[in-house]
Amino acid sequence: MINILLAEDHSIVRNGIKVLLETHSDFRVQGEAKDGLEALNLVRSGLTPDIILADLSMPGMGGIELLDELKKAGSVSKFVFLTMIESHESVSQAFRAGADGYLLKNIDPDELLFSLRIIQKGTRYLCSELSSLLIDRLLSRDFPVTPDPAIEFSPREVEILNLIADGHTNVEMADALFISKRTIEGHRQSLLDKTGSKNTAALIRFAVTNGYIS
Repeated sequence: MINILLAEDHSIVRNGIKVLLETHSDFRVQGEAKDGLEALNLVRSGLTPDIILADLSMPGMGGIELLDELKKAGSVSKFVFLTMIESHESVSQAFRAGADGYLLKNIDPDELLFSLRIIQKGTRYLCSELSSLLIDRLLSRDFPVTPDPAIEFSPREVEILNLIADGHTNVEMADALFISKRTIEGHRQSLLDKTGSKNTAALIRFAVTNGYIS
């Protein structure tokens, strides 16, 4: 069971996320907050969520300030931003502050569930849409291609790697390749493990610099 604390100032959005999560038996919304201060007080009062899923911009105490205060308080909960803000500066600030994930609010429900599960296992995660934008930035910088002969990918893994780079969700990849979503998730985790990548962004950087994405 993955216990979630939701921090989101829009009640309709918060309730929608809660309904989505709780339709799956491995998720439980342990607490809800309308802003960062309320979320912080819940943790200070003894709430111990596995993951805090918070908006970046909230009235009063925003997501970054909340994350900073939780770190100072010694919280060990993983922290994931769910936001409309897609600037590279905000993504960089979030991960530098210690975030475990950064997701856009237009994320596919299946990717949201997948990302939270993989984050709970210890892998940082950047949503597919932002990962695709990152590829464009990496390619524009003309990184040298230096293939790593020590790492061997199967043809299927290379295929999935390129689909990830194109920003496809797990469901879209499963439909395109006529295999199950669980199989896609397994290949995705294998790619992370083989390359030593902590998140999708790092995996894409590896793929670009090693010539797997043209």
